[in-house]
Amino acid sequence: MAPITTSREEFDEIPTVVGIFSAFGLVFTVSLFAWICCQRKSSKSTKTPPYKFVHVLKGVDIYPENLSSKKKFGADDKNEVKNKPAVPKNSLHLDLEKRDLNGNFPKTNLKASSPSDLENVTPKLFSEGEKEALSPDSLKSSTSLTSEEKQEKLGTLFFSLEYNFEKKAFVVNIKEARGLPAMDEQSMTSDPYIKMTILPEKKHKVKTRVLRKTLDPAFDETFTFYGILYTQIQELALHFTILSFDRFSRDDIIGEVLIPLAGIELSDGKMLMNREIIKRNVRKSSGRGELLISLCYQSTTNTLTVVVLKARHLPKSDVSGLSDPYVKVNLYHAKKRISKKKTHVKKCTPNAVFNELFVFDIPCEGLEEISVEFLVLDSERGSRNEVIGRLVLGAAAEGTGGEHWKEICDYPRRQIAKWHMLCDG
Repeated sequence: MAPITTSREEFDEIPTVVGIFSAFGLVFTVSLFAWICCQRKSSKSTKTPPYKFVHVLKGVDIYPENLSSKKKFGADDKNEVKNKPAVPKNSLHLDLEKRDLNGNFPKTNLKASSPSDLENVTPKLFSEGEKEALSPDSLKSSTSLTSEEKQEKLGTLFFSLEYNFEKKAFVVNIKEARGLPAMDEQSMTSDPYIKMTILPEKKHKVKTRVLRKTLDPAFDETFTFYGILYTQIQELALHFTILSFDRFSRDDIIGEVLIPLAGIELSDGKMLMNREIIKRNVRKSSGRGELLISLCYQSTTNTLTVVVLKARHLPKSDVSGLSDPYVKVNLYHAKKRISKKKTHVKKCTPNAVFNELFVFDIPCEGLEEISVEFLVLDSERGSRNEVIGRLVLGAAAEGTGGEHWKEICDYPRRQIAKWHMLCDG
């Protein structure tokens, strides 16, 4: 039997065929892997970004997943919202997707062509207390305003009230304000924030953060006041002051809202409310009150002794009826402030007795270029103090301020006291 022989050429062709098949397999595998990666990438690009990323884009500073569902920004309470049809404009539903980059709501105008349309817009998602605040009559009146009345509108404040029986705490959530006027004439916008005080004791004073360049600020800040019994709530009132922050001068007061809590029932849970912002109550008392000042110029030592003695008939600083006054004394030389002093705060009184003495060194001979400014302020814990009245004594001052100054210049080393009427700050 003849042996089987294989030529050298046949052995050389086998590795070549194996190499070709291996190359084709490698190319196919790489192509398949690239196709799978492209499909995954395209599917991921169509998905909504993660929850945290969405809120960062919307300008929210805190991560909602670290909070409970009731504290999440824009979360709906299951007890407040049962149906979810078209949400009316005046409701308190906070839709994150409708906010701008600052976390604020865009302005929308409510247009109603007939009373039937207004009835269809009436919110049905709130409790009975809210229906009174957002009644069709109020909506009808807001749509029938003249152009002059629209200019006087200062916006609407939205907030909620709740009482925590377990912790014996009164909870106020300042949600948002809409339609605020522009206090900055250049940018035609405002930098709003809100101060809130519980009256009449004024023991609890809080304020929100400042939101920049917006007329529809969404604060959504919750303040919890412990130690307030439920039986005491009927005797209290909430006073909201809406202001616009000004870095270079005193903050502008937009308006105020006063809510007496008598008749408000919080035993059934959270109550959502809104109120129109009104102008700050103009105090129609006898001026800004009076201040008793004693001055003495020592020509030998070139010093000025100032004694702040009394204040009387000070007007209301807010709707509580009482202020916490103190006096700030500023010494000016050629219209430049060179020294400042202040008295202690006198609690809850329109007639304060200070009896505090201050000695100022005068940097020049004589009092020709010297003037003294007295600012009577109301002490506000945790916020900028409000000026109740102002008084200036100097050579260029008018009225009793100029007369008093002339007397201490003509009679040095003599302590001369006078009552002075305060003017607007």
